[in-house]
Amino acid sequence: MDVIERVLISKEELDRQVEELGSRISKDYEGKELVIIGVLKGGFIFLADLARKITIPVDLDFISVSSYGDSSKSSGVVKIIKDVDTNISGKHVLIVEDIIDTGLTLNHLVELLKTRGPLSVKICAALDKPSRRKAEVHVEYKGIEIPDEFVIGYGLDYAGKYRNLPEVCILKKDVYSKK
Repeated sequence: MDVIERVLISKEELDRQVEELGSRISKDYEGKELVIIGVLKGGFIFLADLARKITIPVDLDFISVSSYGDSSKSSGVVKIIKDVDTNISGKHVLIVEDIIDTGLTLNHLVELLKTRGPLSVKICAALDKPSRRKAEVHVEYKGIEIPDEFVIGYGLDYAGKYRNLPEVCILKKDVYSKK
């Protein structure tokens, strides 16, 4: 594909990381009522893979937020597009996200969900880009740390495209610098 500079993380490496995270989550939440909240749209592929590796019963729900639009940089303004339908009061909540970038979106989500009476709210992310952090976010289940590159694939997009790529790839700079 002519928009890809190079593959950053292979499908096999992603599969190994998901297996490990699923095992840890299953062990940590054994005997507890867990609601997994996937952050749409980017987190859906990771969540699907992760949910199949979790061996305990879970309730799945989704929330959709926007902080990027068609840009390659977060605006810092978090807008809830679709809220969760599940009552999370008295339950453990695990937010599943594709990538932690600035931390602004997840920081906002954690604070929002905490107001609804859960026993705990923790985060699981496929990818972590700590060099871009603007808000302090504790990630209990951290996937693969990546450099400050614009990445696509495995749920991650640019202007709504490329989410379906099976690997995490670096997008060529000339593609997103045109806007």
